[in-house]
Amino acid sequence: MASYAGDNIVTAQALYEGLWMSCAMQSTGQIQCKVYDSLLKLEGSLQATRALMVASILLGLVGMFVAVTGMKCMKCMEDDQVKKMRMAVFGGVIFIISGLAALVATSWYGNRVARAFYDPFTPVNTRFEFGSALFIGWAASSLAILGGSFLCCSCPRRETSYPPTRGYPKNASSTGKDYV
Repeated sequence: MASYAGDNIVTAQALYEGLWMSCAMQSTGQIQCKVYDSLLKLEGSLQATRALMVASILLGLVGMFVAVTGMKCMKCMEDDQVKKMRMAVFGGVIFIISGLAALVATSWYGNRVARAFYDPFTPVNTRFEFGSALFIGWAASSLAILGGSFLCCSCPRRETSYPPTRGYPKNASSTGKDYV
């Protein structure tokens, strides 16, 4: 989001710059966005940030599908509970990796904005501050890491402490008149 630092404060429009496009919002509420012209014109850090965010989204989707198969309420793999719990833990690990990728990408872009803001050679009218998308990215990555950690806490123990299952005793001479 454009910074209003300096002597020339223009409040008739707000400028936003993100990973995929730059937008200008007029005081009337009209928003005009322009997608970046060329992928090759972008800085290397912006290209890497884009790649990390796409990887984070894809890993989050894969982690969700893997973790869903490991949930206790699902019928998939219900014959082997240990493998089912390991699938949930594996989904948690994928969520943690996804959250870390989003955290790195968001922090990298935030660092880029902060460095440009404090650079004395950057003109005052082209300085940007942290926008809401950065804060949403930090919150989303934190929640992905937290959710993955919760899934990893469902790790099965090495030995089970469950008592052996006992079947119901069967009476051979049941006449159907055994009422309680």
